[in-house]
Amino acid sequence: MMATRFRNWLRSRLTNPVLKLSARTAVATVAAVLVAHLSGLAESYWAAIATLIVMQSALGTSLPVAGREFLGTALGVSMGAVLAGNFGRGVLTFGAGIFLLGLICGALGYAHPYLRNRLDRTAYRYAGIALIIVMLIPRPDPAWLIAVHRFSEVSIGIVVAVAMSVVWPERESAKVMDKVRGNAHDSRAVNEQLITVGNDD
Repeated sequence: MMATRFRNWLRSRLTNPVLKLSARTAVATVAAVLVAHLSGLAESYWAAIATLIVMQSALGTSLPVAGREFLGTALGVSMGAVLAGNFGRGVLTFGAGIFLLGLICGALGYAHPYLRNRLDRTAYRYAGIALIIVMLIPRPDPAWLIAVHRFSEVSIGIVVAVAMSVVWPERESAKVMDKVRGNAHDSRAVNEQLITVGNDD
């Protein structure tokens, strides 16, 4: 009787979605840091951050988020390397870089339907973060070297997260997915109410 209760309790804990997500995320972030360390990259925590971003995405969106993060990071570090290498790391140069990244993401989105769905605000956000890392964090190394290192670390994090979703996929029941969709719908409704209240003021 006691053994049966313990088995049922253990089974319920091992199939708990929160426990599974926590375990998958922990394994993936540790793997990303280890791979970055073995690759000789000094700031391996960027790999863990990239992994966390992809792993914490809503169910079924990990791959699109990974693509947006990859494209945004590539644009951001490239812009940072060009601007910092030619014009220095001043605040005005940084502001110009953020502005140009927005224009580039928008222009590339209009250039091809494939890019339109990938270079949205999410990719622009990742591009801006990458630009911040390259331009605003003072380091003695050349800007192009910092850009290469950051891109490598983030790429490792993305690859590890995608590999984890293949090796240890996240499977949720329809009931859980309905709850997630319901929460998203409730959040949109609250946001719409807040916007309406703000406009009334």
